[in-house]
Amino acid sequence: MMTSEFLTTWFLPGVWVTVQVTVYAAALGAAISFGIGLARGSRYWIVRFLAGIYFEVFRGMSALVLMFWMFFALPLFGWQMVPMWAGVSALGLTYGAYGSEVVRGSLAAVTPAQKEAGIALNFTRWQRLRLIELPQAWPDMVPPFNNLLIELLKGTALVSVITVADMTFAGNLLRLGTNETTPVYTLLLVLYFVLAFLITRGMRLLERRAKAGIGQRPAKTPGNTRRPDPRGGSLQAGSQSAGGVG
Repeated sequence: MMTSEFLTTWFLPGVWVTVQVTVYAAALGAAISFGIGLARGSRYWIVRFLAGIYFEVFRGMSALVLMFWMFFALPLFGWQMVPMWAGVSALGLTYGAYGSEVVRGSLAAVTPAQKEAGIALNFTRWQRLRLIELPQAWPDMVPPFNNLLIELLKGTALVSVITVADMTFAGNLLRLGTNETTPVYTLLLVLYFVLAFLITRGMRLLERRAKAGIGQRPAKTPGNTRRPDPRGGSLQAGSQSAGGVG
């Protein structure tokens, strides 16, 4: 049966390893997402071409096979990777490719009038990107990034096959040691759900703040009611936007 000693010695540290792999892979994936996403919108065709190659190649790769290649094949070229960093690299490179499409699409959705306003103000390309395009595109990026982050969390279970002692690895050890298959895997399912739920709540808070930063309000917030607008729309009680009635 499951003992408190085994849980504290293996299972809880395994949860911490899962969190670490998720955070590190997410950081790498975010850097790649913005780097490749911005490169795919470059004015230079060679930059767009190279970024497109990265996107197509890593989007079409299996994260598990890439992980195996980094862990087992790279040593043949004289480069030995620690198991955790092999897993983090494979996940970050793969999900970074998916995230680059989110960045590219969100930036492309910014209205041309906003971009033209930056040109009229004689902003440089970097100033337009930093002051106009990214702040408006960011709220649209958060929901798909939330989905990718949850998929990444679940994908961290793959690192257990290269001996990284995450909570899936610890769960398998616990199952082998106790022969209690159903309780162990049920506990794993619950833990992944709890972590995914926490990620979702955090990302929703981030989305609300991102929208507030550009003057948007959530579609529905506690304590606010909507009343008919005599002009045919609707008004939100007790609140007005800077540019007029919301």
